[in-house]
Order: sequence, then structure tokens, then C-alpha cells
Amino acid sequence: MNKKEITTIITLFIVWKLVELSFASLGKLLFPLQTDFLGGGLLNYLRQPFFWSAINFDGEHYLAIAREGYLPLTYFYFPLYPLIIRSFSLAIGGSYISYAVSGLFISNILLLVGLFGLYKLGQMFFDTRQVMLSIVLILVFPTAFFLGAYYNETLFFALAVWSFYFSLKRRWLFSFALCGMATATRLVGVALAISLIYEYLIENKKKIITLTSFLYSALPVLGIVCYSTYLQISTGDFLAFIHNIEIFGGQRTSKIVLLPQVFYRYFFKIIPAVNYSYFPQVYVTFLELAVALLFLLAGYFVYKKMKMSFFIFYILAYLIPTFSGSFSSLPRYVLVIFPVFLVAGYYISMVRNNSIRYLIFSLLLLSNFLAQALFVRGYFVS
Repeated sequence: MNKKEITTIITLFIVWKLVELSFASLGKLLFPLQTDFLGGGLLNYLRQPFFWSAINFDGEHYLAIAREGYLPLTYFYFPLYPLIIRSFSLAIGGSYISYAVSGLFISNILLLVGLFGLYKLGQMFFDTRQVMLSIVLILVFPTAFFLGAYYNETLFFALAVWSFYFSLKRRWLFSFALCGMATATRLVGVALAISLIYEYLIENKKKIITLTSFLYSALPVLGIVCYSTYLQISTGDFLAFIHNIEIFGGQRTSKIVLLPQVFYRYFFKIIPAVNYSYFPQVYVTFLELAVALLFLLAGYFVYKKMKMSFFIFYILAYLIPTFSGSFSSLPRYVLVIFPVFLVAGYYISMVRNNSIRYLIFSLLLLSNFLAQALFVRGYFVS
């Protein structure tokens, strides 16, 4: 990357932060405050709403795990992100506020790291303009504000992008080591591991399992294996992170539910039961369904334009969250499915009519504004 490209990405990041801050400021003019899941508790939130709102909902869980370790019913949250926060915050004093600052600092720095990686990876397939469009698409996506919040999306995003980059450079130790960290970050790291192992075996044309290929293929899943071992020792349940899913409600279950059944639930059970006089519920329900449909359709374009390993990652990363029987949180989970954003940047660049491109980005920004306005005021979005 040259200086101009680095400057452009940093500029996009700064503009994004300013826009997100503006959206958060306007949120209080639209929606009354919900006080149940505010970052830092009500008093801290009221003193510094722009800061603490970034720790709303799951952010509170990650902060608590970083400070106190795991408590019952928190095993759904994988350990690497809170471990990094804990290490960083202890180095700067270990106070409550240091934990809060550390997590937000780490998320935002990792977003930049991930965007740099996406640019370098994207240039292996598309031209500079198309990759920059992909970066803009991620930043204006309706749930993009989570990338700067106290969530582990940016950690996983950065690890996934750079894992793929090093795999295409055939630097397998780096690729698999990063993937191993990703499987200690989110369950969907399994999708990353499978896709990279496929890339490794195909590239090296492994017809038999050698000791080297076995060790390399084991490294990507090391993170989740270590976490599961910890859970077995501490709780007696090797899969406690799956069995905890039901506590989140939203029609979620620890049993596998297939995608057609999830769509059936939305079209014939959830949407008819929506309280259409309550905007937050209407908005979130239709956002979940719209994202589910759009990312399902995007699979054809990922398959057409990118390598099979990218398609494997896309389809598994899309399907794994839906196996719980719901699209709840899917608008946030898809932020890490970077192949979709890469191909979207390519196809949008092919649109000759500028009005259509402006319409696409305007709709994304409007949805981003509404989603963030709801989130900072204490409403569940994703």
C-alpha cells in the first residue's frame, strides 16, 4: 500500500466516526431512552451518553467478562476479545474506566487494521476503485456502528481478512495462526477454519494426510478446542457456548433449525405478529429479514466472482447464525462476511447510472442512522 491509499482509508475512517457521532447525537431527538441495557449503567450513561452507549447490550457482557471472568450463562461470549481487553486495561491501571476505554480503543484500531487488510486482499481480485467502494459499503452498512463499539466484530473481521490474505500469499503458518485466534473469538470462526483448510489442501493437492498437513489443519481450530476444553473443565459441558443460546430468546434454540424453516417462521409467524404501532420492533424485524434475503442472494455473485474458499466461508458464516432458528442479530453478524462486500463493490462500480448508486448509498445511510439512533437510546437492534 502506498501513502495515498493509506491516507484515503484513514480519511474514510475519520469521516465515518464523525458521521456516526452525528447520528448518535440525533438519536435522542427521535426516541425516548430505554434504561435496561445501557453501557456502564444509567448514571454513567447519563453523564457521558456518547461514550457509554457504545457499550450497550452485549458490550456490558464483554466488559464484565474482561473484569471478572466468566459467570454462569455468559459462555456464549468467546474469550479472546475480553482477554485482550483485560491485558490492555491492566497495563494502564486496571480501573473500571480503563476497561471501558481499552475495549473501544481496541475495536477502533482493529477496524483500521481490518480495512487495510481488506484493501490488500481485495486488490488481488478487483481494481482500486472497486475495493474502495467495498470499504465504503461496509462503513455505511446499517449496523456498521458495531464496528466501533464494545463488540468483537472488528477483532474477528481483522483476523478473517488477514487470514485469507496470508493464505493467498501461501504463508500458511501466519494464516492458520490468525485463524486459530479467530476460532477463539466467535463460533463462526469454524467457517473460516474450514474454508482455509480447503484452500490449503487444494493448493497443496494433498491426496494423503501427512504429519505436516495434519498439524497445519489442526492449528485453525485450536482456539475453539482450547475454549471448549476450558468449558469442559469448569462447567462439565464441552459445548456450553451452544447450550447458552436459548437464554437470549428471540425464538432461538440450541437445536439445529434449517434455513427454510427460519424463513417460514418470519413470513408466517413473526411478521404477522409484529406490533406495527411500535417502530423499533417493526424496523428491527424487517431489517433482519431484508439482510437475510440480500445476503442469501449475494451467494450467487460470491460464487461467480471469487475463489471457492471465499464462497465456503460466505455460506458457512451466513448459515451458522441461522441454525439457532432466528435471524436475530444477523444484521450484525454479516458484517464479517467480507466477500459479499467485495463483490458488492465490484457490481456497484459497474452501474452506469449514478442516480442508482446514490439511491443505494442513501438507503444504506438512512438505515444506518435509524439503527444507530435506536441502539444508542437503549433499543435492541442486532
